[in-house]
Amino acid sequence: MIHLPSATLRRRDMMVAAASSLIVAARPEPVRAQALRPLAGGGGGAGQSAVIDVDKARVEPIPIAIPDIGGPDGASSQLGRDISGVIRADLARSGLFRVIDPAAYIQSGPSRGDTPNFQNWRPTGAQALVTGKTEAQGGGGVRVEFRLWDILPQAQIQGTAYTTTQSNWRRIAHIMADVIYERLLGEKGYFDTRVVYIGATGPKDRRTKRLAIMDQDSENNRFLTDGSWLVLTPRFHPTRDQIAFMSYANNRPRVYLFDLGSGRQTVLGDFNGMTFAPRFGPDGGSVVMAVINGGGSDIVVTDVGGRGPHKLTDSGAIDVSPCFSPDGRQIAFASDRGGDQQIYVMDAGGGGAKRISFGSGKYATPVWSPRGDLIAFTRYGGDESDFSIGVMRPDGSGERILSTGWLVEGPTFAPNGRVLMFWKETRGQGARGAGFTSRLYSVDITGFNERVVPTPTDASDPAWSPLPA
Repeated sequence: MIHLPSATLRRRDMMVAAASSLIVAARPEPVRAQALRPLAGGGGGAGQSAVIDVDKARVEPIPIAIPDIGGPDGASSQLGRDISGVIRADLARSGLFRVIDPAAYIQSGPSRGDTPNFQNWRPTGAQALVTGKTEAQGGGGVRVEFRLWDILPQAQIQGTAYTTTQSNWRRIAHIMADVIYERLLGEKGYFDTRVVYIGATGPKDRRTKRLAIMDQDSENNRFLTDGSWLVLTPRFHPTRDQIAFMSYANNRPRVYLFDLGSGRQTVLGDFNGMTFAPRFGPDGGSVVMAVINGGGSDIVVTDVGGRGPHKLTDSGAIDVSPCFSPDGRQIAFASDRGGDQQIYVMDAGGGGAKRISFGSGKYATPVWSPRGDLIAFTRYGGDESDFSIGVMRPDGSGERILSTGWLVEGPTFAPNGRVLMFWKETRGQGARGAGFTSRLYSVDITGFNERVVPTPTDASDPAWSPLPA
């Protein structure tokens, strides 16, 4: 029998998900951006490049100074301090930036967004500097100006002003951190994103599992379901505020769609057998998933309305965990058609399946990088540990193990393909599994900078959102 991790079919009695909406999680409020002209004496215009190689930044993180953003009054100044704090935290967590301790600053007081005195910043060792200012507007609005400077050539790299509601200040901070990340590293950031996951409470033998969503920095956590039914494998739509997930509502395990704007949930398709492990196609018009068929399961693709289902595999084996390539031309999936569970890649229309995993142990939960250059996976029963998270190229070459543990599974890529999130379970020693925990983690695709991602409850099955349009 094929071994299937809990994120797919590892325990069939846990292949369930909720259908009762409690709290609607609307799409983040919009933020309007306006380019700022370079300040006089800045030594360069906005748009000037100061890109550092990412590989170099992993070894020598970019030193950056981020003083508190100032404002004309107490409330604006506090908002500036809050925004600066979020930017510092975002960049520090990436492992690619070294945020200079404010105690080392020569220039005291909050930044006002004017041309800096670069002589005051060179002794700190900072290579880049962020300045800005906030200003409250009528109707609960706020305007935040921010400038990014390259200290050595005394050049302005970026100048942008953002306007939104004051309650949306955290999103402005994440967007600013993304801009800094992109301008200094040459690739998209991932801070203005969200994570959907499964929140769990209760003893190990009687877990209550709820669909939950939060910002990538663990803030704004909200539970979307009430735990009446078990939930698993949530996945974001690539362009809409919608999630596909598995539900055992009314004791019928099926794939559901959850609209984050309205809270409405609908069954995806009308299948006789259990449906599970859904993923959207790159354009969001279709969903690929597994369907139980006798003693095995097949890969099926259907449109988001549940119409026109098309069977892609009919091997008589257990074919599960399908995932489209970013260009939509191929699908990676796990199968025991060769005896042991391994990863295969086939044409998006079915056919041409080719095994790509050949390391020790069994493989599961393949997920394609948004860049198309890697496939992440769960491996178990190998030499490294009981469970491992790793990546390989789409042809199976270059396999690297990134994290190991007693139970480690369910990788998901950040939308820029730089970071993986996954979950680890620690072994419980007490009665009924007391003492065990299940936590989310993140790690760079090279295996460095592994970190816990805090959640208010135990957590599993993370899925990263795309960047907002």
